Amino acid sequence: MLTSTLVLGLVLGGTYAMAALGLTLQYGVARIMNLAYGEFIITASFATYVLFTALNLNPVVAIALVVPAGFLMSYGIYFIVIRPLAARAKDAASLEIDSILATFGMLFLIQGLLLVSFGSNYTNYSYLNTPVEVFGVVIAANRLLAFVLAIFFGGGLYLVMTRTRWGMAMRAVATQPESAALVGLDINKTARLAFALGGALAALAGVVISMHETFTATGGVVFTMKALVVVILGGVGNLLGALVAGLLLGLIEALVSTYIDPGLTLAATYGIFLLMLLWRPTGIFGRAGSR
Repeated sequence: MLTSTLVLGLVLGGTYAMAALGLTLQYGVARIMNLAYGEFIITASFATYVLFTALNLNPVVAIALVVPAGFLMSYGIYFIVIRPLAARAKDAASLEIDSILATFGMLFLIQGLLLVSFGSNYTNYSYLNTPVEVFGVVIAANRLLAFVLAIFFGGGLYLVMTRTRWGMAMRAVATQPESAALVGLDINKTARLAFALGGALAALAGVVISMHETFTATGGVVFTMKALVVVILGGVGNLLGALVAGLLLGLIEALVSTYIDPGLTLAATYGIFLLMLLWRPTGIFGRAGSR
């Protein structure tokens, strides 16, 4: 039973890590607390559903369409909504507060459009819903694919952020924005790209999640909260931290569900979240005084 729980927990954690990567960039680099982040995930899930059911397009292939659309949509939203807030903000704290209020309104706007378009019923589609055996544990092939994609894209993004000049610029703005400006980095441009890339990653998460989960127009808030928990646990702006924290959260929920009570999984998640805020508010991989 323990092996089964660990495998299922890692698969679940891969989904959480995937969902949190975009918010890590948006909050860690652009300093935008995007409360509508989960709605971007749900929108991408519905887009994948439409492409699969109406055009018979493989969800993996749909990534090539949905992810760029998420990038462009987020880039446009930054220009229309976020840029005026960033221009008038006196400091990072005031920008965070303004972004919370703005994206809170955006949450209901996107949610309303999804409700009008798709209704309030739960939606799903059947893709690779066949059993496969991993270390003696039988899981659905679509869940295994979701885990593989999460590790592949998460690991690839981590390498880009740590091995390229562009990634170094992102990390510099995330950790020391004032110092980054002194060495010639365009903070506004970097923040804009980070927010757009975060939207693309949210769209990627939506595609992957739609392969094995049911979803509804009002379900985005759950993904936003889980992503926020992972971001804080791993360390704001730390991609490796988000990956590790996502996997850890999945393992914790699987262990609690199996050995204690399935009804206590959310309580365990937010209990650990509160303990982390009290014990180490910078997260597992965060540095004291970094924010």
